[in-house]
Amino acid sequence: MAKSLLIISRQAPWAGPAAREALDIALAGGAYDLPIGMLFLDDGVFQLAPAQQPGQLQQKDLSANLQALPLFGVESLFAAARSLGERGLNASALSLAVQVLDDVALTALIDRYDQVITL
Repeated sequence: MAKSLLIISRQAPWAGPAAREALDIALAGGAYDLPIGMLFLDDGVFQLAPAQQPGQLQQKDLSANLQALPLFGVESLFAAARSLGERGLNASALSLAVQVLDDVALTALIDRYDQVITL
């Protein structure tokens, strides 16, 4: 049986390549039917903000990649409640359906996975 993998995405979509790399890893793993979860933490929750305009920063839009996650079998999507609150994001207005977790649930989530990658 394949080991489970949790990808923690901590970077804003416009802060460099880390957000895109995290999505690429998730999509690739999903294509091979690996049990993958993705956690948006810290500035990574900005990836879930609606109506982004990355072209103004000469960045590529990540929304299509985000929307493709469930199509590739990456359906375990999570966001940190504290990160959302600190950045003024409302969980009900995000561009992707995620399970919002408090700090205790985050610890339990990370413990559930065999391997964890943080980008």
